[in-house]
Amino acid sequence: MLHGIDVSSHQSTFDADGLAFVFIKATEGRSYINPKQTSQASRARKAGCVVGFYHFLWPGNISAQARYFVEKCASQKHDLLAVDWETTGSGTRASNAEKDRFIREVKKLRPTHRVMLYCNRNFWLNYDTTSYAGDGLWIADYVTAGKPRIKAKWRIHQYTDRPLDKDVANFSSKSALKAWADPSRAALTADEEAEDVGDVHTAEDVADGENGENVAGGA
Repeated sequence: MLHGIDVSSHQSTFDADGLAFVFIKATEGRSYINPKQTSQASRARKAGCVVGFYHFLWPGNISAQARYFVEKCASQKHDLLAVDWETTGSGTRASNAEKDRFIREVKKLRPTHRVMLYCNRNFWLNYDTTSYAGDGLWIADYVTAGKPRIKAKWRIHQYTDRPLDKDVANFSSKSALKAWADPSRAALTADEEAEDVGDVHTAEDVADGENGENVAGGA
């Protein structure tokens, strides 16, 4: 497991030493840009981290949001990209179909980048209906690092938000993560492709959700 963090404009500074990756909030909706994203990315790159950027998704205007994200985020070639799918400050949420469409739009606009889904366990179990996570699932469940309570294959697990959002990535080494971040270098094996196709909710997943074991987490 590799260790990393995710930050927003609230983290003016952070220590990236010893981390393998840093995700940075870039945009939200069609009007917000993190004014600190460039300096935050520079700090992470200087520490040798794999860098990712995420967009906080609002319902509606999905194509426009996808364009806004890729045009305004400070990404470089092969940086990871992600959509943050959760409840908005207004108490609304994008639909599952809108989440899927956003990921596909970003993949079309930035075909040389991996595009991931971030959501909490509650959204994955109770609002997701397609199990579509683009190139990988980044799941938030505040339990033991590397042991999120889902059955689907995941790439990154956000396991706490104290004192800031901390994550682990399911890769054997930083070089393996860097290789995966470049789609041209990291074609999936047949077994991995089969696993991805089979990433659907199980009866146990649904039962867990109905039993009130959901843990929400924000990126």
